[in-house]
Amino acid sequence: MKNFFTSLILILLLLVFSVFNIEHGKSKEVLEVFSPTKIGIDFNDDRIINSDEIICIEDIESFSLTPTDKFVETYTNKLGITANDIINLGYLAQEFAQKEIWNRRVTVKLTPKTSSECRYADIKLNGIEYSKILTHSGFGIKNGDIIEKTKFEQELEKSKKLHLVVLNHNSNKYHTLDCEYGKLAHDKVILPEKQLPKDALPCRSCHHEEEKLNRNNIIPVSYNKPSPQLVHSDGNITLYYTDFTKHLKPDSNCQTNECKAFIKLVNEAKDTIDIAIYGYDEVPIITTALQNAQKRGVRIRFVYDVTHNPANTFYKNNSVIEKLSSEFRSDKSNTATKSNMIMHNKFVIFDDSKVFTGSMNFSKTGLSGYDENDVIIINSKEVANLYKHEFEQMLSGKFHKDKFQHKLSNRFQLGNTGLEVYFSPQDKSSKRIIELINSSKKYIYMPTFLVTHQGISNALIDAFKRGIDVKIIMDANNTSTRNTKHQLLRENGVPLKTENYAGKLHSKTMIIDDKYIVMGSMNFSNSGENKNDENMLVLTNTSLAKDYREFFNYLWQIIPDKYLKYNARAESYDSIGSCNDGIDNNFNGKIDSYDEGCKVK
Repeated sequence: MKNFFTSLILILLLLVFSVFNIEHGKSKEVLEVFSPTKIGIDFNDDRIINSDEIICIEDIESFSLTPTDKFVETYTNKLGITANDIINLGYLAQEFAQKEIWNRRVTVKLTPKTSSECRYADIKLNGIEYSKILTHSGFGIKNGDIIEKTKFEQELEKSKKLHLVVLNHNSNKYHTLDCEYGKLAHDKVILPEKQLPKDALPCRSCHHEEEKLNRNNIIPVSYNKPSPQLVHSDGNITLYYTDFTKHLKPDSNCQTNECKAFIKLVNEAKDTIDIAIYGYDEVPIITTALQNAQKRGVRIRFVYDVTHNPANTFYKNNSVIEKLSSEFRSDKSNTATKSNMIMHNKFVIFDDSKVFTGSMNFSKTGLSGYDENDVIIINSKEVANLYKHEFEQMLSGKFHKDKFQHKLSNRFQLGNTGLEVYFSPQDKSSKRIIELINSSKKYIYMPTFLVTHQGISNALIDAFKRGIDVKIIMDANNTSTRNTKHQLLRENGVPLKTENYAGKLHSKTMIIDDKYIVMGSMNFSNSGENKNDENMLVLTNTSLAKDYREFFNYLWQIIPDKYLKYNARAESYDSIGSCNDGIDNNFNGKIDSYDEGCKVK
């Protein structure tokens, strides 16, 4: 009898699991939230929203950032509110919809109704009708009426404190919500005034001079310069860096210079593509390019990071590249003791002759320019051969401290550029970094994700005290890192700013004396040097160093001086765009207005 009941329970559990899988198979992911009532659903699982995958919610209206003239006319009269109130409510409604439904799986029941913009459907989130969720939020309007009037009044009161403006990225001017010039701008974003970039200027037509004077603690009149050129080439070396002050949300469009360059390399590959990256967060155009390469006979091999508990692996789409690879291997260890060592490289070798590497992860945040990164493409069979030896070690199962130091030379002369290549943990890269710091004559500028390495920190302090112009810009989130040295550096007089933008300042770079650039995947940390699999480059090239110095100065002047003392919070109104980007910037499990730093006071 006992065996009978045990078997019965197992059968019931199997049935429940099967039903769950069937239902999960019917559900589809929401990839875009165009407005609270217009969303993009990935019906064919290709990670791209086509025109027939745009869904509108039937029989419900909502406040939005782009209300129609009819909507504005109807509800300003009916609710006794202004057109600006409607847009303010639309801003909060968009935030609400993104948190509720973006990147979530929903079930969809199409209705017969269609329009030139979308197909209509009823959708459910966890079995609950999304239209009901929206209606009861205070933002939804059913049959011309607000159902949750108390909630609506609360949201209206909150919206009045936003002080929204229209920022035109192209002109770097900001406008009032009703400004005709703001409405005509193509490259624009609506955001709270407190999130404006430091160098944004008021539109003269819609802002009075006294309003400009009231913001003199935010806008300097001394710096209004466009972003420097972001691609620099010198012979067989091409250097790319991203301006994350212009990309306030990640996307999958692959419009950045470095993403386009990577696609071009994949499309031109004839024989081999060897990929050693921290992990893959799928970008459809990258996947398609790799699929096409495999179909035309290119051999793809893949090395990547996996934690001791694979469920905790940061990037979840590694299987996409695995399926295209003739060989692949992760650094997953059988013991938890190595779980704090990661395969943190970001390099790809093409046809044993070109290397694509740098600080950029293969993710939406990296490839879209939302994060600040630098990337280098090296056209050299000799350099590619050294990287291939490193790749082969990891592919054979040797990671981290199990690797051996290469006997090949790590120094190259490529035209005007001297190039040194260092791999962690075997090459002990900090020794070379400290040599460069100690020999500096004029300046050391560092746009960097973090600084936790004690020896490097001490060398920077010593350089500053002997008169070297040391300046550091550090990612905002890493002021709370356990071993961060930002406060030590500041206490010793070193000027250090925390960045105040939504994306990460993810580069790991030094520019020294218009001569050297240190860059790569290795953070200035003990783990980066002594535990992780990393690659670090030292470039000796006056032209490239000067160009990077100009870009650093551009960032330095955009970031307010108050962040020399005050640490910008990564997810708050300190960090421009972070409260409306759909990203958990400070990794606390709360996104945008759910985070304390983004709640409207």
